Amino acid sequence: MTTSIKASTKLGFLGAGQLARMSALQAFRFGIQVAVYSDRPENEPVQFMTPYSYNGSFDDVDKMVEFAKSCDVITLENEFINSSVLRKVQKESGTPIYPSPDSFALIENKLIEKQTFENAGIPVTPYKLVKDSVDFTDFGKKYGWPFLLKSSKGGYDGYGNKTVHNLTEAAKAFEALGGHEGHDIIAEAFVDFTHELAVQVARNETGSVVYSCCETVQENHICLAVLAPAPVDEAIQKKAQELAVQATEAINGKGIFAFEFFLTKNGEVLLNESAPRPHNSGHYSIEGCIGSQFENHVRAVLGLPLASTKMTEPAAVMINLLGTHSRPAEADHVTDALTTKDGHLHVYGKVQSKIGRKMAHFTLLGDDLESTHQKAKLLTKDIEI
Repeated sequence: MTTSIKASTKLGFLGAGQLARMSALQAFRFGIQVAVYSDRPENEPVQFMTPYSYNGSFDDVDKMVEFAKSCDVITLENEFINSSVLRKVQKESGTPIYPSPDSFALIENKLIEKQTFENAGIPVTPYKLVKDSVDFTDFGKKYGWPFLLKSSKGGYDGYGNKTVHNLTEAAKAFEALGGHEGHDIIAEAFVDFTHELAVQVARNETGSVVYSCCETVQENHICLAVLAPAPVDEAIQKKAQELAVQATEAINGKGIFAFEFFLTKNGEVLLNESAPRPHNSGHYSIEGCIGSQFENHVRAVLGLPLASTKMTEPAAVMINLLGTHSRPAEADHVTDALTTKDGHLHVYGKVQSKIGRKMAHFTLLGDDLESTHQKAKLLTKDIEI
């Protein structure tokens, strides 16, 4: 089979944040044009990179069809959109969307996602759709308090999640998450885990590739660091990779997909969440792998042969750099990060910093995972953004 890349190819992103930006950089490597559709009022990172920039709502089918008609292929940067809208846009524009609307529909919210993977025989964290205090009580009796209440659609980085310790807290959280406004709210049990793991899979008609199983270090539902490969037994790493591939096949996915797992104290690997796009847990792959998740995102949705996911060094550690001030964005005290051998600083180009907002990341490569992690933390501890 002969592979060709036309200079006129235009790849469109629904969403314009740092994930689209890092994917766009890989598209530019192949001489591919990039267009972007943003649903945010402020300028986003990709919009500084291309003249083909649209703004509008993810509910405005006509505007999105206009955007799609200007592109050869559309892909996703986030999942804050409905599969019914994607179907209309694809049908009315004639432009293919990957992941496909059918694949996206199988994971478009946390309830459907868990049902999809459960039906595929993949172990998932215990959950239940809840409507009232009877449901809260029953779930608490079965799985114990505290547990999580989650908005089925749109939560990330701790947004859309509430930990509840009793009925009073559950009732307040249910209301705060929009339960009385018709939003689906699910209860999810706390899992007694030793590690949080993640795996990325790229898949298209040419085949599939799977990345190393990595560990995500979390605090308050926000990822602070990613360690690759995960410091767990190889059998556990392999199990997580196998489940990630199985999950991708269960939705007939084309594109890049990320899967987050809990490793329980009794050795179970439970699928927690998925993402139909590049993921924070895969940022280490830019320098840590021969082909990054962003390169394989572009390759996958354009039907190109997929790149190797082999790691370039024995260890890679990624540190998320969160906003430390509410101010115009400026990365301070970055000398150590910029001058360290095998260190790689990525600043996302967001105009405004907010406390706790993901603004940048730093990746350090090394021979030993633990020492590389400690060094990476030391190199980034004084950075302010």
